[in-house]
Amino acid sequence: MVGFYSPIDDWNSKLLEFNKATDKTAIRLYSFELKKGIDRGNYRENFFQAVSNSSWANEGYLVACIIQQDDDLLSELERLSASFGIGVIVLDLDDIDSSSVLFPARPKDYLDWETMNKLCEQNRDFETFVDDVQRDYAGKKIHASEYESIINNPEGYIKKMKSEKS
Repeated sequence: MVGFYSPIDDWNSKLLEFNKATDKTAIRLYSFELKKGIDRGNYRENFFQAVSNSSWANEGYLVACIIQQDDDLLSELERLSASFGIGVIVLDLDDIDSSSVLFPARPKDYLDWETMNKLCEQNRDFETFVDDVQRDYAGKKIHASEYESIINNPEGYIKKMKSEKS
C-alpha cells in the first residue's frame, strides 16, 4: 500500500511555488507492507520484504495486526528498524485510533527514481498514483475523488469485511 503527504492545505501558496522553484519537493511518499501477523517464525521474511518493497519511498513501514509479544522478537525488530530505517506499526483492527508506531521509520530526503520508474512500468495503479499526486501538487488542490475513498467508520468496515469472508 502506498500513501503520500502534501502540504497543499498547510502551506502558503507562495511557499509552495518557492518550493517548486528550488527543485525540492515537499511531497512525502510512504510505503506500507501489510501483514496479518508477525512472529518469531516469519519476522525476517516480512521485514526484508518491507525493506525491498519500500526502498523507493521517503518512509517505509511494516504493518501488522498482530505482533507476537516476545521480548527477543521485539528487540530484534527494533534492531532491524534502526539498521534499515523501516518502521513498525501495530494496526488495531478493533480500534484504529489505538494503532501505534512501535518503531518509527527513518525518513529519507530522496526518492529512488529508477525503482519508481520500474514500478510505473510494471504497475498501472502505481503509475496512476504518481500522476494523481503530481497533478494535485502542481494544481495546489487535492482531488480526493481520484483516490480510494476515506472510510469514515473503519471499525464497521472491517467487521463487514470479516463477515463477508466468513
